[in-house]
Amino acid sequence: MATGEYCCFRVKLLVLLISFLHTSSFLHAHSNTSLLDPQRETIETGSGNGTGIGIGDGGGSEAAAPAPSKKPQPSDFPNVKQYNAYIVIQRFKNTITCDPYNVTRTWFGYLPCTYQGFYCDTPPDSPGTPTIASIDFNGFHLCAPTIAGFIDQLPDLALFHANSNNFTGTIPDLTGLKYFYELDVSNNNMSGPFPTDVLPLANLTFLDLRFNLFAGSVPPSIFTLDLDVLFLNNNFFNQFLPANLGSTRVAYLTLANNGFTGPIPRSISYAGSTLLEVLFLNNRLSGCLPYEIGLLSESTVFDAGFNQITGSIPLSFGCLQKVEQLNLAGNLLYGHVPDVVCRLAKTGQLANLSLSGNYFTSIGHSCWELIKSGVLDVRQNCIPGFPDQRRPDECWWFFAHPKHYYCPFYHFIPCKCPVPPATPPTTKAMQRPAAASPPYMAYKALHQRHGK
Repeated sequence: MATGEYCCFRVKLLVLLISFLHTSSFLHAHSNTSLLDPQRETIETGSGNGTGIGIGDGGGSEAAAPAPSKKPQPSDFPNVKQYNAYIVIQRFKNTITCDPYNVTRTWFGYLPCTYQGFYCDTPPDSPGTPTIASIDFNGFHLCAPTIAGFIDQLPDLALFHANSNNFTGTIPDLTGLKYFYELDVSNNNMSGPFPTDVLPLANLTFLDLRFNLFAGSVPPSIFTLDLDVLFLNNNFFNQFLPANLGSTRVAYLTLANNGFTGPIPRSISYAGSTLLEVLFLNNRLSGCLPYEIGLLSESTVFDAGFNQITGSIPLSFGCLQKVEQLNLAGNLLYGHVPDVVCRLAKTGQLANLSLSGNYFTSIGHSCWELIKSGVLDVRQNCIPGFPDQRRPDECWWFFAHPKHYYCPFYHFIPCKCPVPPATPPTTKAMQRPAAASPPYMAYKALHQRHGK
């Protein structure tokens, strides 16, 4: 064999040998990989999930890739308003840290009007376009750091009721909600100063902030709003009652269990035709009972118990013909309990008169019968000969010390008080039918709601 041909042969043989060894090594490696880790082979060959690179399909078949989750589009919803509401609700849902009743599990899908707690209606400016008009989270016990970015982003919202949850923060600016008229965030953990962002709400008729941690002063302008209900009880408000309190148009006013100070403003008489129930209970009010309280001609509940009010009961209280609950217990009142007030049990609607824990020394003739019937409570006073009175040294100490307030006594009664009949009516036709126990709205506001 020629030298050139021999060299050529050797080169070819070497190439074949290298090719053979390379192929054997490749197959052996892949064979072991398949046995030890079949998933890796799948990834390397690009089969199954289309994410691999390597041999077989050039990096994965597009048809084999999983379909991505479909992002909701406005066309998926009944209308654009509900699509926008969906976005707001889902964003708020992501901030909720506790949901003991799994309410938020229903906040899913393209029909926000079916979500638990959400209710739809058609706004006046968009006929045929139902959207979120009211929210009722009462008793849901949801936890969230704030409701800002939620209710203020639902432009057609009219009502938000969230009694008994665990929302914190404060009330957001709701001035962009042109239909909004009821706000109830009672029994939460909201804090800070009085939420002044509610003041510009032109349509607001119901404001319930009770059982929260609001503190500081209440702006006098709140008493100029055209509200029906104002519940501020069980917070930490602590200023003199505003002088314009009587400008309020509310029917139900509850300021109980705060730190309000100073006297009850004489302007309260201005609310005589609208104020049905008012609770000043358990504050630090002082001064005298203003004569003008007797001008609350429509009031059925007046409660100023457990304050530091002093002086006597004005005779004008005999004009409270519609009052059913009159509580002045736990104050520094003294003197004579007017007969004209006790007569209200016969000539008016009086069913409960609580004067316990004061320093009264005598009672009117008509009051005796009320004590026997349980309508009048005069325990822990200074009435000689009566049971369950203060110790003599307590009474002596009180009357021996000078009073901080001089309370004028007006003999004039600004109404014509009916005179009860000398003999109680006996015939059924003359008897006043027993009224069912009324649902005193203001007193109900003193109770937290613990259930759903």
